Amino acid sequence: MFKARGFKHCKLCGAPVSYVVPADDNRERAVCTVCANVHYENPLNVVGTVPVWGDQVLLCRRNIEPRHGYWTLPAGFMELNETAAEGALRETIEEAGASVEMQGLYTVINVVRVGQVHLFYRARLLNTAFAPGPETIEAQLFSEVDIPWDDLAFKTVKVTLQRFFEDRKTGQFDVHCADIG
Repeated sequence: MFKARGFKHCKLCGAPVSYVVPADDNRERAVCTVCANVHYENPLNVVGTVPVWGDQVLLCRRNIEPRHGYWTLPAGFMELNETAAEGALRETIEEAGASVEMQGLYTVINVVRVGQVHLFYRARLLNTAFAPGPETIEAQLFSEVDIPWDDLAFKTVKVTLQRFFEDRKTGQFDVHCADIG
């Protein structure tokens, strides 16, 4: 299991922190050894889309680590001062240069071992003019049979795509939740 140890020094006073269980808590926290401020470490949200054009899905080939050169859905870390859907839209524009109409939340996948929660939204592409940003080598549409399954960057992307193609057969797109070790 992922064990956060991101704090070495207090964000308030700069003194060293110690990982201890505070008296009013039930788990280890980073506690300042001088001012006693408790620092909480929480999962990061990764937000993205499943952009669709007809029977095809848009994938991006990564130009950054981790998993440089592998294919992924457009996604990235959610920023402060944005909703999950706003972040997913921003990432789709930044990574693929794609214009989309946002649709509903589609998958929520807990990746506990790395302290992340991945949220993917369905999105309808408005056109096929893509302008990938610096984090993307290329953006390309794929039919289900042409998805590079063995070259997908992350298990969350594979799970999301598998669910999408299963749901597309029935025309019923529900929200799917999963846990990935």
